[in-house]
Amino acid sequence: MFSRKPAEPPAPDPAVVTSGKGHATPKRKEAQAARQRPLVTADRKAAKKAERARRDEAYARQQQAMITGDDRYLPLRDRGPARRFARNYVDARTSLGELFMPIAFLILLVMMLAGRYPQIAWSMTISMYLVVFGAMIDSLVMVYFLRRHLSRRFAADEVPSWTGLYAFQRSFMLRRFRMPKPQNKRGEWPHKATAA
Repeated sequence: MFSRKPAEPPAPDPAVVTSGKGHATPKRKEAQAARQRPLVTADRKAAKKAERARRDEAYARQQQAMITGDDRYLPLRDRGPARRFARNYVDARTSLGELFMPIAFLILLVMMLAGRYPQIAWSMTISMYLVVFGAMIDSLVMVYFLRRHLSRRFAADEVPSWTGLYAFQRSFMLRRFRMPKPQNKRGEWPHKATAA
């Protein structure tokens, strides 16, 4: 009745207890302090220099990809097999749109030189409109056939939206100024190359 309770063993010290990891579990404050990183680095000049070097390297890779056509480093708007196909399709043909800028410059020059003769200026204005409408119709026909080729070769989810507009804009650039650079010659049609 008056027997003594057996003495309880002393509670282990939490700092000494190990849970099979080989070291004591750190306290919450210690764990949080170990995870903290400064928002602003101590050496801001070195961080800026490193960031600029990273940015320059990425830009140089992108510029090289614009020349070689390497899909990994191209901008997002130019990536993918469908966009590559569209570029090759546009570059294989001679578009009236790519001749638009030289023709428009020539027409403006003639209009400036023949300012005293309203009939010449009027005929040059009509010619300018004819070139614009002809180039637009030519590019729209090209986009129509391009869409047909894309639908035959790619699933609907593989063709990015606005690929037709992408090809339309490219057809109005002079071939040597197109970016990414053309990877095929005139007459090297991508649909014939893939079919062969």
